[in-house]
Amino acid sequence: MTFKYRWAAKGDINAFFGLMLDNMTGLVILASILIGIFNMPSDIVLLKMIPGTALGIMLGDFAYSWMAFRLAKKEERQDVCAMPLGIDAVALFGLSLGVIGPAYLVTENAEKAWAVGMAVLIVMGGVKTITAFFGEAVRRNIPRSALLGSIGALAVTLIAFLPFIKIFADPIPGFVAFGVILMTFIARIKLPWEMPGALAAVVLGTVVYYISKMLGLSPENHITELSLAFAIPLPTMLFMDGLSMGLQYLPLAIPIAISNVIGGIDNTESAAVAGDSYPTRDILLVEGVATLIAGFCGGVIQNSPYIGHPAYKRMGGRAAYTIACGLFIGLGAIFGLVGFLISILPESVMVPILVFIGLEVISQAYRETDARYFPAVSICFIPAIAYLLYIQFGQIMGPAGLTVSDLTKDFQVTYNSTMLLSNGFICTAIVWGAMTTHLIDQNLKKAASFCVIAAFGTAVGLMHSPFSDGHLFLPSFTLPASVYTITAGYLLMALSYFIMSGFNEKAGKTA
Repeated sequence: MTFKYRWAAKGDINAFFGLMLDNMTGLVILASILIGIFNMPSDIVLLKMIPGTALGIMLGDFAYSWMAFRLAKKEERQDVCAMPLGIDAVALFGLSLGVIGPAYLVTENAEKAWAVGMAVLIVMGGVKTITAFFGEAVRRNIPRSALLGSIGALAVTLIAFLPFIKIFADPIPGFVAFGVILMTFIARIKLPWEMPGALAAVVLGTVVYYISKMLGLSPENHITELSLAFAIPLPTMLFMDGLSMGLQYLPLAIPIAISNVIGGIDNTESAAVAGDSYPTRDILLVEGVATLIAGFCGGVIQNSPYIGHPAYKRMGGRAAYTIACGLFIGLGAIFGLVGFLISILPESVMVPILVFIGLEVISQAYRETDARYFPAVSICFIPAIAYLLYIQFGQIMGPAGLTVSDLTKDFQVTYNSTMLLSNGFICTAIVWGAMTTHLIDQNLKKAASFCVIAAFGTAVGLMHSPFSDGHLFLPSFTLPASVYTITAGYLLMALSYFIMSGFNEKAGKTA
């Protein structure tokens, strides 16, 4: 009998709303930053940047759905869950706050800023596509505890913590929506008429929001005037106008692209632990090519395989949820529906689903790791927490017009140390997690090798970049002293491990 994959199931309904709201939240944040903070024209953001970005999401989700069909047929399993794809959180904040917004402030030309964003995204897509061919080798040589730990650390900061800030900014509807998410996804309590938990959370939270706003208890949305509009993301050469200016932002953008590749490797491992083993190269190629296409068609934010695969699989998702999400986000952006929803849906009721996904990923990092490797998982959280603090420092100091020199001497040390620890935090988390795992296994030579990798990463800025934008650089004698001291520290750590390895081998032979 020929196997036939049942690609749609009841669980796809909840999974669809979860993934769709995840992506919608990212688009809401993008619009809020560019329109609300930088005062960019809403038509450029909502009718040009967002449709191009949404196109990459749609194509990526379609490709991952096809990969689910292929895996199900190969292994003859009905429970195969497609890898989720959407807007990369790190790129969302990094590119909107560090590239597009600043480019607009400098040029005072929204079209020019858009072109710069496109040019930077195309370069990032090219970097991701090339590095995709080395992803499987990285996955084989880095311990699972380090991969899951680093992605769990990302879940703590960007996926779980930052949404809580949005909830507390508007707590009445936010807590209503969050309560429904906890009840349905954590406690697994079924709602009347089997209504999907994610949908119920948004609908109920939105109703409460508008009632609360009428009573003066909830703030106004940033964007309220938009109506439905038609916008097709067609290929354009406009990015050429932003290429020369975009080059100055590559030191920020390329590390984000590389960290995204590493995150894709982590997510592939996370999916494998959950039971769905996808080829790492194919997963990375899809996100690279989809990012390239998005950039050529007006997109400004790269896409990424999401870290929530275990959560969507737990919901019962298969392949229908990614197909439906791709259609909704892609066609919704083309026909203006996404922009319209951005204008009417409050952030506080959309972000609670992110908290659940973050909790599920954090839980997996510990659940799927041997208990003796828990320290290796936990150490990954430290650089991610530093990244979170660094974001908050910037949001406080920037609007206040403060620079590092305005701070007290003690706080200058805290600020600079936090910056060093946060820059390249994903790479740092993986290296530290792998080093600690090998130490637990008493494999000192492998631990030392990761110290050497850390020293190299520090010497070129992949880790602990001393510059506020975290850019890469070539080793030279003109760099800040921290580059030399941190590199030397890692090398001395490696040397101590090599020496102790020799003593241990000698002691073993003597015994």
